[in-house]
Amino acid sequence: MNIKRAKQEIKNALRAYLAKDEFGAWRIPPIRQRPVLLIGPPGIGKTQIMQQIAEETGVGLVSYTLTHHTRQSALGLPFIEKVRLGGEERTVTSYTMSEIIASVYREIERTGVSEGILFLDEINCISETLTPMMLQFLQCKTFGNQQLPAGWMVVAAGNPPEYNKSVREFDVVTLDRVKKIDIEEDFGVWKEYAGKRGIHGAILSYLEIRRDNFYRVEATADGLQFVTARGWEDLSELMQTYETLGLPVDRQVVEQYLQLPQIASDFANYLQLYEKYRQVYRVDEIVSGTWEKVRASELRDAPFDEKLGVLGLLLSRLADTARAAYRQDALTDALHGDLLCVREGEKTLGTLLDEKREELMRRRSGSTDRDALFVAAREAELLDTWQQTLALEKTPRGQAFDRLKTLFGGEVEARAQAADRADEGLTNAFAFLDAAIPDSQELVLFATELTANWFTSWFIQNFGCDAYFAHNKKLLFDDTRAQLLQDIDAAKQEKDN
Repeated sequence: MNIKRAKQEIKNALRAYLAKDEFGAWRIPPIRQRPVLLIGPPGIGKTQIMQQIAEETGVGLVSYTLTHHTRQSALGLPFIEKVRLGGEERTVTSYTMSEIIASVYREIERTGVSEGILFLDEINCISETLTPMMLQFLQCKTFGNQQLPAGWMVVAAGNPPEYNKSVREFDVVTLDRVKKIDIEEDFGVWKEYAGKRGIHGAILSYLEIRRDNFYRVEATADGLQFVTARGWEDLSELMQTYETLGLPVDRQVVEQYLQLPQIASDFANYLQLYEKYRQVYRVDEIVSGTWEKVRASELRDAPFDEKLGVLGLLLSRLADTARAAYRQDALTDALHGDLLCVREGEKTLGTLLDEKREELMRRRSGSTDRDALFVAAREAELLDTWQQTLALEKTPRGQAFDRLKTLFGGEVEARAQAADRADEGLTNAFAFLDAAIPDSQELVLFATELTANWFTSWFIQNFGCDAYFAHNKKLLFDDTRAQLLQDIDAAKQEKDN
């Protein structure tokens, strides 16, 4: 199955394992709560989905890469203990608490959340001395005589043997005690994730044309050469940071992340074209509605790949404006909730600010949701500003809430402005494309991708877009998209030949 389905399967299993009956007993007894074993190629997101699941379900998460552990750190250190056995005092060997089990208890104390997931990565690459202990843990959830706390689910992950020479095969006894899920790469699923994650537009538009280059592992005379989903995401992070710093991204930089030379070279060449399209078509002018007619004629006469590149630039820019509207909308909702707490006397502004700062610290230490982190940081910043404003203006207590409502009105207006910018950008983009490539398959693809992207789809659903709905009747999503992908493949083969 793909990584998205695997994520849902783990969430379903977690929900089932934590379910209790009317008497407070586990519906599935702990002895029957099988650990989940994820087996799939490296770099497809196994670790990433564990962080997402923990955030989305509100449980704790402790992660360990087992190749970094010895038998002693997993099992604990031995010590001599005196006990009475058979009516006599005897000395026996006991063990200190396992480092892994201790980390679970520390996480419970840190967060106050008693339920969670223990994620053990590279489970099938452990050392020979650690293997018996780990198999015992998978079967019994114990290291030595120490049990994993109740309410904690075990998820383990590993790679198939063709990707790692250190892989050890599990025996039937162990496999019969786990919930095994085989995962394979899936560009469509990753693309959905990438849109929400904010992956660089050049990567998304390139992979739309070269889908076969999304995930490749090849055995060569120089060893394994590969391109993975993790590599694309990490390269995206670097590219976006380099752009803010004014640093170039060339083939040598790309090869550090895409470790298959022909794909690295192909993407580096595309990156040069992408930058050329950015300069020639001036996407910001298109989105603002100030484009020149010559731009439309240039796109009309451009080859197929160039048109797709320009569409990628537009989609990326529109996703950014829709994301800004999403963040401002979430911030406004959060602040509205804060004001309700103050009005009802549930909390003072100062108490609320302290809580939001603590929440922000927790998010910064573990959250992967950048949008939620942005909103939390901005919320704390504004509450602090409002508190200082009330103090500097020496606002009487009886007038404080009215003053807060006025300050909050500024954020409501900011939300309206963000929505207007996003709608204006969509409208202007459609106007440009109607002038350049009216009634074309590329225009249908553009509208389809607006629907597929999480942020633009969210915006259209929540704020509407007349330009989008005007084109909606022309969209035959499945048939047109399938035909367009065939055209993309044909264009690629023609270029390669």
